[in-house]
This record gives sequence, structure tokens and C-alpha cells, in this order.
Amino acid sequence: MKSAVENLNPTRVRLTVEVPFEELKPSLDAAYKKINQQVSVPGFRKGKIPARIIDQRFGRGAVLEEAVNEALPKFYTDAVNEGELNPLGQPEVDITELKDNELLTFTAEVDIRPAIEIPDYSGIEVTVDSVEVSDEDIDKSVEQLRERFATTTPVERAAAEGDIVVIDLEAKVDGEVLEDGVATGVTYTIGSGELLDGIDEAVTGLEAGGDATFTSELKGGSAQGKEAEVSVKVSEVKARELPELDDDFAQLASEFDTLEEMRADSRTRLERSKKFEQATQAQEKVLDALLELVEVPIPEKLLQEEINTRKHNLEHHQLAQMGLNLDSYLQMQDKTAEEFEAELKEQAEKGIRTQFVLDELVNKEQLSVGQEELTEHLMRRAQSSGMSPDQFAQAVVEGGQVPMLVGEVARGKALAVVVEAAKVVDDKGETVDLDDEEDETGETVEVTSEPAEAATEAAEEPAEPQEKQDKAES
Repeated sequence: MKSAVENLNPTRVRLTVEVPFEELKPSLDAAYKKINQQVSVPGFRKGKIPARIIDQRFGRGAVLEEAVNEALPKFYTDAVNEGELNPLGQPEVDITELKDNELLTFTAEVDIRPAIEIPDYSGIEVTVDSVEVSDEDIDKSVEQLRERFATTTPVERAAAEGDIVVIDLEAKVDGEVLEDGVATGVTYTIGSGELLDGIDEAVTGLEAGGDATFTSELKGGSAQGKEAEVSVKVSEVKARELPELDDDFAQLASEFDTLEEMRADSRTRLERSKKFEQATQAQEKVLDALLELVEVPIPEKLLQEEINTRKHNLEHHQLAQMGLNLDSYLQMQDKTAEEFEAELKEQAEKGIRTQFVLDELVNKEQLSVGQEELTEHLMRRAQSSGMSPDQFAQAVVEGGQVPMLVGEVARGKALAVVVEAAKVVDDKGETVDLDDEEDETGETVEVTSEPAEAATEAAEEPAEPQEKQDKAES
């Protein structure tokens, strides 16, 4: 077999392959055997039909076609290996010549990973936010904890902001009650903004048994985007009571005996969280700086497939789980379809460039992935997916995704190498030490050597919808 490689552009090649006919003989024999098992000819037992009879009855061309189809994948693979290519996706194959008992010639066009030159990255310098925890930050943290321990008490008075009301809703469009426009026993906190526009004004001032009508644009359901006349009836008004900020509260809400001790622990936790966020920010900025240094051509077909995949995942997984569609998502984000498509393309391009560059770094630095590293990564991915480690591992193995996980770990290690070589300073000009930090749970993490999922996934995933819209608007 002879093969030649023609570079069509930096990301696409054409292979021309010539195969002597004798190399087709094993596939030709297999083709006769296969046809023998599929057809019947009077006077011959099944599987015992001579080749010349098959040629007469069904044509030599049918046998050659079967043989070539069976042999092409092997010849293509041999040509790829001979040319030391890294193909992306399936090739476009064209049989240019097939002479019986003489020669088979075919071409195969396929996208390939571009050749990437990694420059010296030791001069990368990035600036990140400094770690500062103010008294206001601690007050906010303690207040959030206080909110969790709030109690509610039914009251016989008009509802006010901050109160919890139990309400019944009925929505009409053009005077007709919508099939999905009736809800009873809905609990709502006035001022939270979690339901329809205009509801806060409608229920404020109502006592139990009171009702009101207001107009609002529906943000979900069968009449999404239409103006509706909404009737609301209050069945109960409850006041929220927050616990006093004292030592008794500290003992109720934490393992500490005094409020002062609890506030000190809150400061420690906030500092730890901000340091971890600072490390993640450093990784993201170093990655961006690295990508600016490297020219990465992207195959158009691969880019379009990546865009389509991201869009499908957003529409059919993320948004579907929230009861939203793409139109409502764009409305929430205040974006046009054109802006969304442009943003999606930019994210896809960055994701592909990130993978290409980090994969090249893995090869350049000769990085490998150990079993322990892979297991730790699998545990983190399982936790983020909401599955048990055993369930996640089984799904990964059954889906043939182990190489994908290995690649994620290796790319994280490659980015860590660049982060270690970079100079990181905060916005006050102080050098940032990115040695072992603790995340918000208190678990120690080797920031510069653990897989940098936060940075690489930010480049590879579409933006999440605003969570506050999820329940009420669906």
C-alpha cells in the first residue's frame, strides 16, 4: 500500500491511497463467504456456492463492493498512522479507481489537529482580586444564617413587605382562564420577586380573605409572553420573626458558645473561600493569557459541531430541567438570538482552543495521569453530577468515557504547570502564593497541581441561566 498526504489547509488534509489488488484478497475472500451465507442457488448447498457462480448470478461488482467496504477502514487507518496524523471526526472517502485484479485507489479528506507551537510562557503575569473580608461581609454572612433560623407566625393584619402569604392564583388571557393558569395554596414571600411582576403591589395591604386583580406578562406556560389578567386571593398572612443576635443564637446555629466566637469563625471561613476563589481566578486569567500567546486554527466542521452540541445541551438539558425554552432564556438574559449565537460561537472557539493548547502542553511536558488522580477526579465529577461515585463510574465505563476523563485530568495538570510558572499578583501589587489552599468546605486542595476544572470548564461550558427564575416562572 502507498499513501500520500496533501495539506489542504492547516486543519484539513487529503490522503491518496493506492492498494495493490493482492492486498484486497483477504477482504475478497470474506466477501464471498458472507454472500455465501446470505443467498441460495438451486443445486448448491448454502455456504458451498463456488465463487464463479456467485459472480455469474450476482455480479463481480457486488463482491468487489462488499470487499472494498470491508477493507477501507483498515487501509485508511494504516495511511493515517503512516502519515502520523491526528484526525478529527470521520473522513470523506472517495474511491477514484477500482481495477479488478489490478488496483484500488481512494482519497480521504479529514480534519486534523493543527500543529501548535507552544511559546515560552514563563513571562505570563496576571492580576487577581485581593483577599479582603470586611465587617460588612461578616454581618451579611451572619444575617443569612439568621434568616435560616427565622420562624413564621400567623397574623391578623394587612400583609406587608417581608411577610409570607398563602395565595390562590387564576390567570386569564382574552377573558378565558388558562388550563395551566390556576394555582392554589402557593406560599410567597412579599418582595422576593420570585413570582409575577405586579404581585407584590397586589397583595401588599391585603388581609386573609382579601383579593385583588392585576395585569402581568406571563413568563412561562402555554401563554408565555402574553399579557394576562391575574386574580389573587390571600388565604393566610404570616409574619417572619428573626432570632435575636446573641450568645443563645450562636449556640443554636453553631458549635460555638458566644456570638463573638461565631463571628470569628465566619471570618475564617470567608477568608478561606475568598482565597480559593482567588486561586480559581488566577487559573482562569493565566489560561486566557496563554491562549493569547498561541495561534490556534480551528476546523470549521468541528467548530459547528461544538456549537450545535452546546446549544442542544442548553436547550434540552439545562433549560428543560427548569421548565424553560430558549426564547424565555433569551428574554431572561436580555439577549437577541444573534447575540446568543455570537456568544455561543465565541465560547465554542475558546473551548476548542483550550483543549488543543493544553493537549499540546501535555505532550510537551510529558505529563501522565495516575490511578489516584483519576479516582479523585471521578469523585469530584460524581459529586457535581448528583450521582454516587459507583453510579458515575459505571456510566463512564459503559459510555466509553474513561479516555475523556483522563484527558480532563491531564489538561488540568498542564494548566497547573503554566500557573506555577506565571507571576500572580493581587490588585494591591502583592505577590499571591498559590500553594495549598482550602476550599469553602475546608478541604485542602493543591491549587496548582489539581486538575483545573474551574478554569477549563468555564471555557468549555455555556453560561448557566439565572437560577432565581427556575421555580416560579416554570
